[in-house]
Amino acid sequence: MAGTLMRVAVVGAGWAGCAAGVEALRAGHAVTLYEMAAQVGGRARRVEVEGFPLDNGQHILIGAYRETLRLMRAVGARTTLDLLRLPLQLGFPDGTGLFVPRGPAPLALVQGLWAARHWTPPDRLRLIAAALGWALRGWRCPAHLTVAQLTAALPGPVRCGLIDPLCVAALNTPPAEASAAVFLRVLRDALWGGPGASDLLLPRVDLSRLFPERAVTWMRELGAEVRLLHRVHEIRQGPAHWELDGGERFDAVVLATPAWEAARLARQANPAWAAQAARLTYEPIVTVYLRGDGVRLPAPLLALRGEPAQFVFDHGQLDGPQGLLAFVVSGARSWADRGIDAVTEAARRQAEAELARFLRPPLRAVRTLVEKRATFRCTPALERPGARIAENLWAAGDYIAGPYPATLEGAVRSGVEAARALAGGR
Repeated sequence: MAGTLMRVAVVGAGWAGCAAGVEALRAGHAVTLYEMAAQVGGRARRVEVEGFPLDNGQHILIGAYRETLRLMRAVGARTTLDLLRLPLQLGFPDGTGLFVPRGPAPLALVQGLWAARHWTPPDRLRLIAAALGWALRGWRCPAHLTVAQLTAALPGPVRCGLIDPLCVAALNTPPAEASAAVFLRVLRDALWGGPGASDLLLPRVDLSRLFPERAVTWMRELGAEVRLLHRVHEIRQGPAHWELDGGERFDAVVLATPAWEAARLARQANPAWAAQAARLTYEPIVTVYLRGDGVRLPAPLLALRGEPAQFVFDHGQLDGPQGLLAFVVSGARSWADRGIDAVTEAARRQAEAELARFLRPPLRAVRTLVEKRATFRCTPALERPGARIAENLWAAGDYIAGPYPATLEGAVRSGVEAARALAGGR
């Protein structure tokens, strides 16, 4: 069936499934999109917080997310309006931190590192030397190394003030357990990826609206069938087709569900693939929303030094409610185990300790969201399942084998690649 147009089922309407559906339609295939929930977006979707559309977890994009930005524009997203673009910055409430100016990647990075006056000159020189060494080695390292091992020779203030926050933000895995090889790949694409690659892109609209809802509208306009509140229970392989739930037949299927759901659906088609997908382990992310009258932080995004949160977002500067702050706890396994009340109170105490000069206490808790399986744990030498399950049966998701951790860009790229593979019928 190579090179022919096909009838394709995409199971799952998260970012990977929407990307697969859009790309398959662009290639001329007939697409039916299935989603078990009433809402699209998967683990990056809208929730209501005090009647305002926010998100189930705070996400950011970076300029290096080229496939995500390309597809967003293809379906009508207004990327220059819907995303606040800022040069790379990791600023703390006291005004210290890393601020990378615009300009050619190597020079701008060195300028930003050297201007970080809260580190001593020797500390800055050691960090610059380490970064240049990583670049000279092609941003590669032995697969068994953790981020903590890779950066063990760096000064403690550099690790605590830069490496550790970047690691948990990018990989959602503590540095002592996170893959150094994947971390270096993220740094390479962000810091060495050309003009604008390291820019932070902060959503000004909720995540469902940012891409998935626009993608579904676009797909429907091109004739795709979208079936919400429809869980696929079983897929079976026929002589030259795939059959869903003992009924409809498709030439090809893309499983764009979470890994555990894809493992269940693929068990008959490829038991080994399903077993590998089922072996993945996960790390939570907790988002604590707090609100205070008259609160305005010095920037829309700040890094934090204490616990439990590593970052705080000021939604009043992102077209959201004034005074609403989102505290993000990545690598949150221990905090999730303590319960919502404990992590909420800890975040409130942290806010009043680190942000005291910007607050008019007391802050009040609005809502705390725990995504228990937010991302897979990105550990060294992790074996992730490949995209191909069987002939004309593909998987897409942020967990699929590839160079990236569990990010929106990884999900979108996997969806695009699965859709492009359909034309080959491999």
